[in-house]
Amino acid sequence: MNEIPYKIYLEENEMPTQWYNVRGDMKKKPAPILNPGTLQPVTLEELSAIFCEDLAKQELDDTTRFFDIPEEIRNFYKMYRPSPLVRAYCLEKKLGTPAHIYYKFEGNNTSGSHKLNSAIAQAYYAKKQGLKGVTTETGAGQWGTALSMACSYFDLDCQVYMVKVSYEQKPFRREVMRTYGAQVTPSPSMNTEVGRKINAEFPGTTGSLGCAISEAVEAAVTQEGYRYVLGSVLSQVLLHQSVIGLETKAALDKYGIKADMIIGCAGGGSNLGGLISPFVGEILRGEANYDIIAVEPASCPSLTRGKYAYDFCDTGKVCPLAKMYTLGSGFIPSANHAGGLRYHGMSSVVSELYDQGLITARSVEQTSVFEAAEMFARVEGILPAPESSHAIRVAIDEALKCKETGEEKNIVFGLTGTGYFDMVAYEKFNNGEMSDYIPTDEELAKSLDTLPKVD
Repeated sequence: MNEIPYKIYLEENEMPTQWYNVRGDMKKKPAPILNPGTLQPVTLEELSAIFCEDLAKQELDDTTRFFDIPEEIRNFYKMYRPSPLVRAYCLEKKLGTPAHIYYKFEGNNTSGSHKLNSAIAQAYYAKKQGLKGVTTETGAGQWGTALSMACSYFDLDCQVYMVKVSYEQKPFRREVMRTYGAQVTPSPSMNTEVGRKINAEFPGTTGSLGCAISEAVEAAVTQEGYRYVLGSVLSQVLLHQSVIGLETKAALDKYGIKADMIIGCAGGGSNLGGLISPFVGEILRGEANYDIIAVEPASCPSLTRGKYAYDFCDTGKVCPLAKMYTLGSGFIPSANHAGGLRYHGMSSVVSELYDQGLITARSVEQTSVFEAAEMFARVEGILPAPESSHAIRVAIDEALKCKETGEEKNIVFGLTGTGYFDMVAYEKFNNGEMSDYIPTDEELAKSLDTLPKVD
C-alpha cells in the first residue's frame, strides 16, 4: 500500500460524472410522500407545482441507480471539487489512539459548506426551466449562502427565509447572502399568511426550519415564475450530495484503505445521506459492511427519540407528508442550540435506513460538541462548523475507545464546513454561557400528539 499523505486528492478526471441514488439498491424503499389532502402518493404534476420539474422527477424516482451530472454542473464543481480527504494525523497524536482518522472536508468553497453541491444543481434546473427565481429557507445560513451563490451564477432571483434566531445570531452569513444578491427575511415573518399565523400562535418565537419552509413554499406558489428549493431532507438533495461519498470512497480505494466506521452529523440528512450512500449501497448489495453512525443534537433528537411516522415537512402544514423519524412538525428547538441541525424530522431515505438497522444513531450535548470542536481546531488548524462538530465529537469518542482496546480502526467522518460565521456560539462556549438543553419526554409527547392520522 502507498504511503498515506496528509491530504488525499483525486485528479480532476477522477471526479464523479454521475450521482448515485441509493434508493435504487434498496429492496424496501422509503415510503412515498403523500398529498395531505387526499393522503395518496404525490403525483409528478402535483410536485411540479412546487419544485422544478426535473427535480420533481428525481424526487419520485426510487429505481434509477445513477443520474448523469450535467456538464455545466460538473464544470462548476471543478472550482472546488474534488474536495480533499484528510488524514487527521495531528488529532490521532493528540488522542494517543491507534485508530486512523480521516475526514472529508467540504468547506473549501465560498459558501463554506457542502450545501453548494446541491444548490448549483437546483439552480441549474431552475434556469433550464426558464424560471425567474427560487425561494428557500435556511437555518444556520450555509444553505442560503450556497443557494445565493448558485443563483448569482445563473442570474436567478433568490428569496431566503432565515430562521429568526440564526438571522440575529449570524449577521455575517446573512450579509454574504445579500452580497450575492439574495433577499433575506427573518422567519417567521409578517410577510406571509403562514408566518403571521405562526407568530400569532407562538408569540415571540425564535423560529425553526419548519416555520421557514412553510413561508418559502407559500412565497413560491404565490409568485409566477418561481419554484421552491430545499437544502436537505429531500431525496433529490441526497442524490446531489452523493458526490461527497463517491469521492470519499474513490480516495480511500486509491490508497487501499477500507473504512471500518463512517460518521456524519444529522439534521435533515443531506450531508449524512450524501456521505454514506455509496457505502450503504455496498452493504445493500452484500459487497461490504460498515459501522455507520448518524450524530444528532440532544436538543433536537429526531432519530434517537422521535417517532417513525408520516408527518408534515413544515410547521405551517402546507407541504406534503413524509414518513420519517420526527419530533412533530410543531417542535421548535431551544434558541440556545448553537448548530444548524434544528429540523424536527429526518430524510425519508435516512429514516428508512435507520429503521432497517443499516445505520445507528447517537445524540450528543452541545457543550461536549464544542469541546471537541476546539480540540480539533487547535490541532488540525480548521475551525469546524458546529454541525460538523457533532461528527467530530463521536469520531473522538470512538478513537478513544480504540485507545482502550488497541484496535486500529479506520474512522471516516464528514467535515461539512467551517465555523467562521458561527463565532457567537464559540463566544458563548468560551465564556461559559452555553448550556445543554434537552427536551423532556413530556415536551416531546405533546409535540408528537399532533402528528397527522395516516393509516
